[in-house]
Formats: sequence, C-alpha cells, structure tokens
Amino acid sequence: MTLKDKKLFLLDMDGTIYLDNDLFDGTLEFLSLVKERGGRYLFVTNNSSKSTDAYVKKLKSIGIDACEDDFLTSTNATILYIKEKYQGRRFYSFGTESFTQQLCDAGIDVVTDLVDGIDGIVMGNDNELNFKKLEDACKLLLNDIIYIATNPDWVCPTAFGYVPDCGSVAEMLWRATGKRPHFIGKPRPEMLLLAMEKFGYKKDECVMLGDRVYTDIASGYNAGIDTIFVLSGEGTMADAECETPPTYIFENIRQVLNAIK
Repeated sequence: MTLKDKKLFLLDMDGTIYLDNDLFDGTLEFLSLVKERGGRYLFVTNNSSKSTDAYVKKLKSIGIDACEDDFLTSTNATILYIKEKYQGRRFYSFGTESFTQQLCDAGIDVVTDLVDGIDGIVMGNDNELNFKKLEDACKLLLNDIIYIATNPDWVCPTAFGYVPDCGSVAEMLWRATGKRPHFIGKPRPEMLLLAMEKFGYKKDECVMLGDRVYTDIASGYNAGIDTIFVLSGEGTMADAECETPPTYIFENIRQVLNAIK
C-alpha cells in the first residue's frame, strides 16, 4: 500500500506538527486532507506532563479543532499497564500534578510523599521537578520495588531548544541508584497496536509520523507499520542510519502533505 493509500496516520506532536505555540506550515491542510479522504489521524505522544483535556485546549489554542478521542498518551498506556500487571499496588507518583491526578482518576493508588506501603514508583515527564522528588526516589530505589516510567525521551523540544525529558531524569536516577525503569511509551509498540485495535485498522493501512528515530520511528518499526521521519524537530538525517530505519523521510509536514496529494 502506498503512502497515498494510508488510512490511519499516527502523529507525534512536538517537533512534528508544531513547536511550542507555533503551528508548522501545512499542518491544517494535512489534517483536512486525511479526513476528506475518509481517513483518520490520532495524536500519539510520549509527553505525560499534560492530561488529554489539556492537549485538546493546547491544540485548539493554535488552531486545531480536536477532541479527547483524537489522543493517545503514554500516560494512558501506563495506566493500562499498571491495571493489567499491578492492580491494587501503591505507587509513588513522580510527575506533574496533572500526571498524578490522571492516575488517581483511573483508580490507581498513588502518593506523593514517603509513607508506608509503597510498592513502586511511576514516573512521567515532570516540568514541576524538584529535589524532594529526586531524593524520595533515591530512598525508595534502595529497595527492590516496581519502577515504571512513561517514556524514554532524552529531551522535550521548546522554541529555544530543548529541556530534559523523562529519559534524562531516569538516567540521572540510574547514576545515583543503579536502577533503571521499565519504559512504557514509544519506542515500545503497545500504544500504536492499541490504536489500531481500537479503531479497526490493519497494519498496512497505518503509518507513524514523527521527528525522533529512537522513539517515534522505532515504535512504528516495532509495531510492524510504515513510518515517516520529519526533520522539523529533534532528529537529523544521520539518525536515520540506524537499526530501525524510517520508510520515508521528509523535511516537514508540508512535504508529507505534498506527497499524499
């Protein structure tokens, strides 16, 4: 199946369709064309610092009309993983207030202080990070406990460059404790497979589009679907020479739009 025939476009956001509050040229036309042809797009993000509702507001603020069903986040996938593997366990929530609230709303027992009966740590991208959380995590990781992180991204793109993401904080804790988490989000294939199952698409009808080879493209590769690598965010051409090479490479979303017209 050619790129023009794809039905489900799984889209990364930061660095792919926008950067901070700047929508990339061609994004709105691309989204409109997918719908006009009877296809569907789904925003698939490793960023766990925001709730789905916050993402809906974010996209609407930059001109994209979206609803909650248009999103699948690493927090969603992490919640599903915990419910399947560790139902009833108590977790220390290492993340934003929004992240903690999402876990609570899903019925997961989480705390933000060192109390008795903590079975594990669940970590997300935390732009509210402070030293107390780092110290608490180091104390907890002295023991053999469950340790889960939403995503392995090293950095999160901003208008001025990059800031540390969940993977960088996990690396810092590894240096201090010798413990590494079980990562849930991209490059693991679960989020993409979940999306295909939810909306009833076959693998050859789907394509993953993103700006990072080691997460976005690798997740598509691991899920057995085609991938589109755009150079508008973190990734460079040199990154494409890897064990999980992209199916297609474009400069930006405008070029992807031109390719599917």
